[in-house]
Amino acid sequence: MTILLLGSGGREHALGRALATDAPLHIAPGNPGLASLGTCHDVEVSDKAAVVALAKEIGADLVVVGPEAPLVAGVGDALRQAGIACFGPSAAAAELEGSKAFAKQVMRDAGVPTADARVCATAEEVAAALDEFGAPYVVKNDGLAAGKGVVVTEDRQVAAEHAAACGRVVIEEFLDGPEVSLFAICDGETAVPLLPAQDFKRVGDGDAGPNTGGMGAYCPLSWASEGLVEEVMSKVVTPMLAEMRRRGTPFVGLLYAGLALTSRGVRVVEFNVRFGDPETQAVLALLATPLGDVLTAAARGELASLPPLEWRDGAAVVVVEAAKGYPGTPVKGGVISLPADDVDAWTIHAGTAVEDGRLVAAGGRVLGIVGLGADLEAARKRAYAHLEQVEYADGFHRTDIGIPH
Repeated sequence: MTILLLGSGGREHALGRALATDAPLHIAPGNPGLASLGTCHDVEVSDKAAVVALAKEIGADLVVVGPEAPLVAGVGDALRQAGIACFGPSAAAAELEGSKAFAKQVMRDAGVPTADARVCATAEEVAAALDEFGAPYVVKNDGLAAGKGVVVTEDRQVAAEHAAACGRVVIEEFLDGPEVSLFAICDGETAVPLLPAQDFKRVGDGDAGPNTGGMGAYCPLSWASEGLVEEVMSKVVTPMLAEMRRRGTPFVGLLYAGLALTSRGVRVVEFNVRFGDPETQAVLALLATPLGDVLTAAARGELASLPPLEWRDGAAVVVVEAAKGYPGTPVKGGVISLPADDVDAWTIHAGTAVEDGRLVAAGGRVLGIVGLGADLEAARKRAYAHLEQVEYADGFHRTDIGIPH
């Protein structure tokens, strides 16, 4: 089996590590970490014709779409129309991430618990919604924003300015309680959950500062209730799949449910339609079942025939090393020197490039350092010990990743 993986970030490097053990791997466009796992191709991932042509050229049996933009652009549709198996939803189904307002409507129709919300397109509508819900203010860009479209703030002016900068926004009530991420691999009819994980969105220790795409994550969640996964599958994932089928747009791919465990029960914060980062780096580190087999079964509508997933014992922690200035304008070009990977700790490339033969920073979240251990504390120590060996003068990271919050 030949696999084509689309994308160039930390999520794709983590996926590539899991997929490269199963089959020959091709990547477009890839990054320096992915280049060590397979053959990289300089193809724009949202160019439907170019992706289909590449898949045919290499004889791809499965295409795995990593980022959200090509999914919303319809790359999955083009591949399936060409007779190529694709793990990733159609453009219509990808609107669950492409539009926060659309996702809210689907949740209402499916009876899925979520925050009360208002869709706003004018300053007057924004002001009314901010008055209605009060602080903390939660303002979300309705469209794709690369994980940076959400502002949660006590400052009304900051909330209003974010809304003005975005245009159409969803303003909603603040949800209390810890947040959890649960990934479900879906084939339109059947869904298979992965391990729940918790990520750290704020840029600074103690959850200080602005939201980011994620500064680290860990799994499993020893503090979560025993029936959490079953509850989320029955109240959230299964109803969403049923509603998407009813609409004529069955969901095939990865449904990412961002959840708040509130005093009133589980509530959906958001949906994504692809593996979330950095949680993917931690979750896949513990998956023992070959990932390629699972994604192929999903693409072919055969998940119900798979045996239960197998997981490694212990815990996984990922710490993100970001570039100074992130989540604003990151400092790029800083030279990086990495320690050798081993079985208990390794480096994921997120925003890196090679220039003049040197590894340099090329994005905001530059590296993900994954550590494994017999328990959460051991995994934390292993990740941070590996990170101490990274030489990158322009980098910074949180020091409290893996401490439940």
